[in-house]
Amino acid sequence: MRRRTILACGIGLLLAACGSRTRDGVKGDNVLNEELRAAAARGDAAAVRDALASGADVESRDGQRRTALLLAAAADHVEAAKVLVAAGADPDAQDARQDTSWLVTGVTGSVEMLRALLPAGPDLTIRNRYGGVSLIPACERGHVDYVREVLKTGIDVDHVNDLGWTGLLEAVILGDGGPAHQEIVRLLIAAGADVDLADRDGVTPLAHAVAKQQTEVAALLRGAGAH
Repeated sequence: MRRRTILACGIGLLLAACGSRTRDGVKGDNVLNEELRAAAARGDAAAVRDALASGADVESRDGQRRTALLLAAAADHVEAAKVLVAAGADPDAQDARQDTSWLVTGVTGSVEMLRALLPAGPDLTIRNRYGGVSLIPACERGHVDYVREVLKTGIDVDHVNDLGWTGLLEAVILGDGGPAHQEIVRLLIAAGADVDLADRDGVTPLAHAVAKQQTEVAALLRGAGAH
């Protein structure tokens, strides 16, 4: 009886030790993943590399479902992003707001980040929470260099978002008609944008430009045959 008791206690201690190691292992993984995301968010490429080498999951997510690559892209930490891309990070992983590392480049306007992500093969048709592709917010925000670069990828220049707006419509409706938005309109026209593609109310880019007294933009549109 005593021998059985000792044996049972021994087995119990062994199982408890194994369980402890399992819990410690899981905790270790979580810590590594947190360190990876924190390093990516602050742009520490060396720390990103170290965390990955120690076993961090390149696709781990935080409470807002953001991956390390998305955090790096949002803060425009190009070198950290390159390390993550080389490790196979997914540029199309969407967070709780439907953002991806690729989509946020249209918001930040970072050409260098765009170039860093292209080798990962991002889906150019993936949509943000407004139903837009990365070109559209870049047109709205006046990111001339980004628009010029992203148009080289073959992205749909006439993509219509959930508001019923294309990049051209956003450049006119939400732009100020200044030099940056004028250049974006030129780039979109040169890329083959449909200058007569109207919004949901049937209002064309030219009509919007005239209503907003964007004289130079209106002249560009008329020169492209807009009605």
